[in-house]
Amino acid sequence: MREYLLGNAAIAKGLLEAGIGLAAGYPGTPSSEIIEGLVELKGDLPLHIEWSVNEKVALEVAAGASWTGCRSVATMKHVGLNVAADPFMTLAYLGVGAGLLVICADDPFCHSSQNEQDSRRFAQFASIPCLDPADPQEARDMAIYGLELSEKFNIPVMLRPTTRVSHARADVEVSQDRPIPVERRFVKNPARRVALPSHARPLHHELLAKQPAIEEELEGCPWNRLTLRGETGVIASGIAGLYAEEALTDLDLDHTLLRIGAYPAPKKLICRMLEHVSRVLVIEELEPVVEEQVAMLAGKINPSIQILGKEKEIPREGELDLITVRNALARMNGLGIMERASFAAAEIVPPRPPALCPGCSHRATYYAMRRVYGKKAIYPSDIGCYTMAVGMGTVDTCLCMGASISLASGIRFGGETEGICASLGDSTFLHGGMTGLLNAAYNKARITVTILDNSTTAMTGHQPHPGTGVTATGEPTAQVSLEELARALGAGLVETVDPYDLEGTMEGFQRAKDFPGLSVVIARQPCVIKARRSGTRPRAFKVSDECQGCRICVEYGCPAIEFEGEMAKINNLCTGCGICAQICPSSAILEVEI
Repeated sequence: MREYLLGNAAIAKGLLEAGIGLAAGYPGTPSSEIIEGLVELKGDLPLHIEWSVNEKVALEVAAGASWTGCRSVATMKHVGLNVAADPFMTLAYLGVGAGLLVICADDPFCHSSQNEQDSRRFAQFASIPCLDPADPQEARDMAIYGLELSEKFNIPVMLRPTTRVSHARADVEVSQDRPIPVERRFVKNPARRVALPSHARPLHHELLAKQPAIEEELEGCPWNRLTLRGETGVIASGIAGLYAEEALTDLDLDHTLLRIGAYPAPKKLICRMLEHVSRVLVIEELEPVVEEQVAMLAGKINPSIQILGKEKEIPREGELDLITVRNALARMNGLGIMERASFAAAEIVPPRPPALCPGCSHRATYYAMRRVYGKKAIYPSDIGCYTMAVGMGTVDTCLCMGASISLASGIRFGGETEGICASLGDSTFLHGGMTGLLNAAYNKARITVTILDNSTTAMTGHQPHPGTGVTATGEPTAQVSLEELARALGAGLVETVDPYDLEGTMEGFQRAKDFPGLSVVIARQPCVIKARRSGTRPRAFKVSDECQGCRICVEYGCPAIEFEGEMAKINNLCTGCGICAQICPSSAILEVEI
């Protein structure tokens, strides 16, 4: 049967059809909807689904389940694979029990990420197969095939959808069939499951010995296909294959085409093409993974062939699209290029930099923080909604999940004498910040750490975490106390404040600033979006005639405050946080009595 599905929903469907028994992940765009899709479709299936505290834990949980004979999947975005790299590299040696799929969604163009890394490199580094879908149908099919491939070769398999695949919608052929459950139990086998050096050495030899058979298997898979035509060749991988096919048709070019959707790259197919053509254009997003293989093989069998790709024709950064690919083919063939739209969006749409939501408690927290610590203080920050407060002067660094605390420690020990106030979210703290706080306490770093607790993982779609008291499937569970956790990790002072109480928040920050050691401020207020969805009715505010036009409320940066004529004005975006009323020097902003 056919269903109109989001790419990530198609992957979830494929996983269920393949009979997975466990799915673990950490939310991160563009991968988040896979776990959410599984929760929606689970029904009464005997399937464990969890949001793990980070990607390393997710992969380790999935590996443990795999070793009991349970088909398993770990989901994450590309930067999450960095967190999971430790188990990822060694699992290639130790192998699997039942199939183990690592779904790593890449984000070319950094739509919602801090870099554009190409996860095919990680798969290549670990010597594991990588499946690179071009559309939702392939993503669903590859999810099923990947688990089968994993079991066939006793190895984890990576599925690498990109943003345009994960978030595209298409008609997808799906099935209602489910494999018959098998008995699951952990079989003791230290020689294969314990990564001692004496065990790892023969397992590494075994991993390398698998590679020719894996290449042979993937050579004939349906996602690697060669169509021999003219003497000019085009090799395109993943979603670039769709762009290449459409561009060749549009330009009416009779070129040989090799589409690659599985790695290791199909050497035999590449060699067949290189023997047939005199020049080849390699089209792939981000890194020249295929191009390097083509160049190496061409040096052996056809050294005179012209190889075009990342040097000039295809960009090594950002997303590809039809126009980019079409123009690369047109230039190569001396044809006219297609101009993009004659106007830039910036010329007709007012600039709209990323901003915190109207009434977001993070804005109030940062306002109080800046008032207390001042302009000269150093403000290391982290990955999350709050990074968008960079315009408030309270985000001086942003490296990776949880790094704000460690960076703050390094800045202090590096010789900085001004105040240092790091910030990170509640989910981020539980993901990667706890070890940084422990390290800061152990090494006596005099810094303040602010945990912006909005009781959700807001940036990726409001997923729960251990501080919320519910699981991925909505079941009640243990709720971690951030206060107790911070104290247990060594913080000498822990303050909990309500950001909507500006004076009280500033008093809390002042005590933290004055404390002669490691202090933690927990700024707790539920996410305004989540609060509104729960039915919380916002308070209404208005600007009275007492307004002096000082613009202090406008400079606060809330989108709900405008300036009209000589007065401030509160628009219908207002969520009723009341901060503007607290900072107005003329007391001109008043709550509307209902």
